[in-house]
Amino acid sequence: MPSAPATLPRPASIFGREYIWVTVGILALIFLAAFEALAVTTVMPTISAALDGDALYALAFSGPLAVGVVGMVAAGNWADRSGPVPVVLTAVVLFVVGLVIAGTAASMPALIVGRLVHGLGGGALSVSLYVVVARVYPQRMHPAIFGAFAGAWVVPSLIGPFIAGVVAEYTSWRWVFLGVVVLVVAAMGMLRPGLAMIAASEAERVAGAREPWRISRTLWSLGAAAAVLCASLAAQLPGALLWVGTAAAFVLAGVALRPLLPVGTLSGRRGLPVVMSIRGLVSGAFLSTEVYLPALLTGEYGLSPALSGLALTGAGITWALASWLQGRYATALSDRGSMLLGTVLLLIAIAASALTSALALSPLIAILGWAVAGAGMGTLVPRQSGRVLRLSAPEQTGFNSSALLIADSIGSALALAATAVVFVAFAPLGGTATYTASFALSALLTVGGLLLVGRVGHDAPPAAASAAAAAAASPAAGPPA
Repeated sequence: MPSAPATLPRPASIFGREYIWVTVGILALIFLAAFEALAVTTVMPTISAALDGDALYALAFSGPLAVGVVGMVAAGNWADRSGPVPVVLTAVVLFVVGLVIAGTAASMPALIVGRLVHGLGGGALSVSLYVVVARVYPQRMHPAIFGAFAGAWVVPSLIGPFIAGVVAEYTSWRWVFLGVVVLVVAAMGMLRPGLAMIAASEAERVAGAREPWRISRTLWSLGAAAAVLCASLAAQLPGALLWVGTAAAFVLAGVALRPLLPVGTLSGRRGLPVVMSIRGLVSGAFLSTEVYLPALLTGEYGLSPALSGLALTGAGITWALASWLQGRYATALSDRGSMLLGTVLLLIAIAASALTSALALSPLIAILGWAVAGAGMGTLVPRQSGRVLRLSAPEQTGFNSSALLIADSIGSALALAATAVVFVAFAPLGGTATYTASFALSALLTVGGLLLVGRVGHDAPPAAASAAAAAAASPAAGPPA
């Protein structure tokens, strides 16, 4: 009599008993980082008004992005050398200290200091959590945990801007920073078992097998961050020095970025470099518009912070939806087609914001238009991430993945620095001229990305490579930090 077929064991889940607390801890940290990023964008107009900080408005966003690159580069090297545990702990301490400084700041410069410390910790945390995943979870579980990473952005994009607006309106903007601190501590408590397990395994590694310190790469990232900060501060210079200082800072940033990016990125060379170029341009265009849109809606249209946050909420929803659709129907559009469609949608959305500002149209046009921007970014960003992986040799995957994040962050930071200069230049015109000019600059950056899409190429990857790239690109499929 034949025996009953054996029952195959169910594959382990990222929420299984042995992984549950590590998974919840990691996702909680990502959730809180996403919430804080979206919340600060919503309430920054309120903060700027309270601290008389209009002159440093752009620096409050570009600064953390710039120093975050230093955190990414240094944390990657440190984690490879000593394991992720000391990196995670240091990153979380910096993250929390930055939140406390910002939440208790009595002036805009003090708030900027807090944002810089927080940005340094956030950059290091983003890299170190990926190393935690590599140490804790078997490779077969990576698609699931990376998919959960992307999902951890969805809820903050739905509720973060509105909650932050309500908190700022009915209590104080300070709680947008301080309220996150307690939750970060709780998330670290959940992550503690996994960190203890990693620490025990790292102790067995011999010193000779460890990665050497790569100081030069960290120094170049420091140079790039310093150049971005100088570009942001150049808006405070008088007369012609404004333009000379800005141009000099941009040149220095280009010099410092060259060793951190694939050769040809700054010139938009065909192949892998042009993907990096487009990423920097569209990320800069997106964030430089998103940062000023709430300020336009609250300052010129009188909307409450909670209502102005609806624009960010809509973009978060459509970003997540477009990411899901492009992943599910990946064969319907080539990489080039996805980047073209996404960039066009972004351009339409920025044009809607610019026209709303210039012609005093209903704010609903800008709010609905920004949902189109989210759809555009959700269409093109995951495909860019996947294409970078497919075009990378195995030994270059780490460098190129890091370079894509650097292009994203520095591109956004430089765009914000440029919009700060535009604001100063057009301030004498009064009214909404500063917003219109800023949105026009963002539109030009998008047009630059659109012109480069033609260099992407038409090559179609093998099915196996496509599946692997889609799984690896899943963390990038969420809304922006």
